[in-house]
Amino acid sequence: MRYWFDTEFIEDGKTIDLLSIGIVAEDGRELYLENLSADVSRASDWVRENVIAHLDMVKHGVAHEEIGPKVLAFVGADKPEIWAYYADYDWVAMCQLFGTMMDLPKGWPMYCRDVKQLCDAVGNPKLPEQGTQEHNAIEDARWTRQAWEFLAPLAVHREATGALK
Repeated sequence: MRYWFDTEFIEDGKTIDLLSIGIVAEDGRELYLENLSADVSRASDWVRENVIAHLDMVKHGVAHEEIGPKVLAFVGADKPEIWAYYADYDWVAMCQLFGTMMDLPKGWPMYCRDVKQLCDAVGNPKLPEQGTQEHNAIEDARWTRQAWEFLAPLAVHREATGALK
């Protein structure tokens, strides 16, 4: 099954401190969690204004050590196909929920797929506008799915015609 996800985080070039994670499943289910254990004192002004100000820890907050098991329960371990947009830091944040890369759940790939790379491969068309709150992990995950749904038929067509980069 396919999953699209996004994270919001605090990073300083050495560490990534997860603030929130949103995941949308191909079957329509959604998971959204906020990290009660995040050290928000380390956040930049931009992260405070654009991410932290919109969090609702009372409604969505869970302890950091609970996030990985909740993500695994949601996604399962049956070879998920995991997508993100500009995925690098998001994937590291996701993997760190389980420890090291070697600690990923059995059946999970050691990589995720990147919607931005798919976009580039089909000629970099203008993606659908995100009409919702940006820098909210669940809203961004929903948009990532929407962008993938826009791009996937283009990729199939280009592959069929031999034009896929």
